[in-house]
Amino acid sequence: MIPRPRQAVILAGGMGKRMRPLTATCPKHMLAVHGRPFLEYVLEMLREQGFERVLLLLGYLPDLTSNYVGDRAECLVTPADWETGLRLRHALPRLEERFLLMYCDNYWPMRFLRMWQSYLEAGEPLAQMTVYSNSDGYSRSNLAVDETGFVTRYDHTRESAGLNGVDIGYLILRRQALAGLTEENAPFEKQLYPLWAAERQLAAFTTPHRYYSVGSPDRLPLTETFFARAKTIIVDRDGVLNRRPAPGDYVRSWREWQWLDGAREGLRALKEAGYRVLVASNQAGIARGMVLQQNLAIIDRRMKHEAEAAGGRIEAAYYCPHGWDQGCDCRKPKAGMLYEAQRDYHLDLTRTWFVGDDPRDAEAAEAAGCRYAEVSEGRSLAQVAAAILEQTEREAYREWLSVY
Repeated sequence: MIPRPRQAVILAGGMGKRMRPLTATCPKHMLAVHGRPFLEYVLEMLREQGFERVLLLLGYLPDLTSNYVGDRAECLVTPADWETGLRLRHALPRLEERFLLMYCDNYWPMRFLRMWQSYLEAGEPLAQMTVYSNSDGYSRSNLAVDETGFVTRYDHTRESAGLNGVDIGYLILRRQALAGLTEENAPFEKQLYPLWAAERQLAAFTTPHRYYSVGSPDRLPLTETFFARAKTIIVDRDGVLNRRPAPGDYVRSWREWQWLDGAREGLRALKEAGYRVLVASNQAGIARGMVLQQNLAIIDRRMKHEAEAAGGRIEAAYYCPHGWDQGCDCRKPKAGMLYEAQRDYHLDLTRTWFVGDDPRDAEAAEAAGCRYAEVSEGRSLAQVAAAILEQTEREAYREWLSVY
C-alpha cells in the first residue's frame, strides 16, 4: 500500500480584502480567534493528524507569518497579487508526490486516516476534495457531487442549478495533478477543477460537520464560538439515564420512567465540572404509534426538571422519531442527531464525548468522530463521568506541559 502523505501545503498569500479593515495590517490567517492566531489551530491539528512537514505559500505581509511560525513550517513567498494557480505553479519543486492542500481561512476538524482510506477506495484519483454537504444551507454550494462520490461540476459563481456541496479545501493531491497549471494569474480551481471533473479524477470526501472560517466578517462570531470549545458531552437516554425497556417496548409515559442508579449523580458531576450535557435518543415508538409526541414532550420536560433538582442539567434533547426501516439519517447507528447538535452548538465533535450503552451508539460515535464511553450493568453514568473527567484532566495537563 502506498504511504500516506506527510506534507501539508497551505495557501496563505491573499490580501483578505473581504476582511478589511481587520486585514489592513494583518493577514487573515493571523487574526486572533479566542486569543490565538487562527493559523495556530490549523498547525496544531496538522501535528495531531501526523503531518511532519508544512509548506506555507505566502504573499501578503509574509513576515508576520514567517516570524510567528519559526521552524514549524517552510515559507515560500510570492507577490501578494498572485492568484493560487501561480502560487502552486511556483511551488511545484517543493511539493511531494502526494500532499494535503488547504486554504488558510477554513478550519474543519479533520480525521485524515478516514480521508486517506476514502481516497484509496476511490482508486487514487488525481485529487480528492473535502466537501461540506450543506444540507442546512450554511453556505452557497459551488459544486455537484454524484451518487458515486465524484465531483461532476464546479461553479465558481455558485449560480447554476443542481449544486449540492461546498468545496472547503483539505484536498489530497498528486503532484502530477498540477501539470495543467498555466502562467495565467488565475485561481487553480478555475483552471483545474473542470478538467479533473471531466476526466472523473476529482473524488469528494463529503462531511456533514460544519467548517469554520475567517474568510468573511459574518463568520467570525461562529468561529469564535467554535474555538471557545465549550465542554460538551452527549448521552444516550434509555440505558444510560433511565432503565431500558424490554426489546420492542418503550417508555410511554413518565410513570414508566425509572432513573438508573448513578445517572443523576453523573449529571451533577458533569455540571459541576462545567460540562454541557445533551441527549440523543432513538424513539421509534413514535413511528410505530406506541409513544405519543405529547407524552415524549412531557417525559423530556420531567427528565430535565428532575436532573436539575438533583444538581445536574440537560441542555437539550434530540430524538429520532422514525421507524427502523424508514431510511432516515438520524436514527443511530447513523450520526444525524450528533451532527444536528454540532450545528446547533458549534461543537468540534472530535473533542466531544458520546456516552451510550449499545453497539449502535458506538457506531454513531465513530461515524461522527466523537470519543465514546459506555454505560453498562456494572458501570453507571457517575462512574463513566468520573473516568472522563479524570482523563480530560490528564490530557489538559499534558497539553500544558507541551506548551510551557
